[in-house]
Amino acid sequence: AGVKETTEGARLYIDAINAKSGVNGQKIELISLDDKFEPKLAAENARRLIVEQNVVALFLNRGTPHTEAIIPLLDQYGVPLIAPSTGAMVLHQPLKKHVFNVRATYQREAEKAITHLATIGMNKLAVVHVDDSFGLDGLAGAQKGLTATGLTPAVLAKFDRAKPDFSKIAPAIAQSGAQAVLMIASGSAVVDGLKALRAAGSSAQVVTLSNNASGGFIKSLGENARGVIVSQVFPHSIAYGLVKEAQDLARAKGAGEVSPAMLEGFAAAKVLVEALRRAGPKPTRERIQTALESLSKFDIGGLEVNFSPQDHTGLDFADLAIITADGRFRR
Repeated sequence: AGVKETTEGARLYIDAINAKSGVNGQKIELISLDDKFEPKLAAENARRLIVEQNVVALFLNRGTPHTEAIIPLLDQYGVPLIAPSTGAMVLHQPLKKHVFNVRATYQREAEKAITHLATIGMNKLAVVHVDDSFGLDGLAGAQKGLTATGLTPAVLAKFDRAKPDFSKIAPAIAQSGAQAVLMIASGSAVVDGLKALRAAGSSAQVVTLSNNASGGFIKSLGENARGVIVSQVFPHSIAYGLVKEAQDLARAKGAGEVSPAMLEGFAAAKVLVEALRRAGPKPTRERIQTALESLSKFDIGGLEVNFSPQDHTGLDFADLAIITADGRFRR
């Protein structure tokens, strides 16, 4: 669901640009291949796009280990990757020459979540994470928050990405009396983990990261959705030009409300289009790379994207939202 919504958000802007004759007279073609969330297949898909389809850039791919798997191909062929849909610190530090991030890091999100919980008086916290590079990255941020607040986790547990099992983790959290649980995991794993928690008798507040900031995630939670906190890497208020522009385009298409996941894709597309515009009428991989590295103080609608040859972080916005009874994200 998250991938679908992020792509829909990107298409909102790309379709609007193509309707006005594109960029420098050329239409943008967005090609999507399914990697079934397997890093090896992600790398093979990237190879096909780069070598066989001769794309000028890669855009908005999903997943931390999956992005790591394609970086050697980016470096081999000099292909820029714009806005990977992951907040992994490994894509920020040390600098990855061909990776241009357009969102805050998972570590920033996890740290903010922990410090927020401590601020509102919760001092018994559990942390559950998937046992892969994404989970470990989010865990590092959570540990920063725990250190800053002087807390130690009531339960710290990990689970296998391929076969999530909460049969022992959920009872341990319930027995610990944890007031809140930070779950660093994919949407389906959070859904299963939350069900297991409630079945074990835990009423702990559940918090997760922005990889689950989609309308589809809310639907998949069902009756357990209300009250779940999801960190956000883009604003939700129409006081931001970015949000208003996206909502206006969505309404014009009859697409309804713009989800946070859609907004991530929309923001990414704005950066992509600007890079293509600056690359000139004959955009090449090298020209797009140069254009991106010169993108400074680029206003995408109330937020500034900043890149340089030494820094490819882009944005550092992070906030928290709670799922309401009517199935919406609210700050």
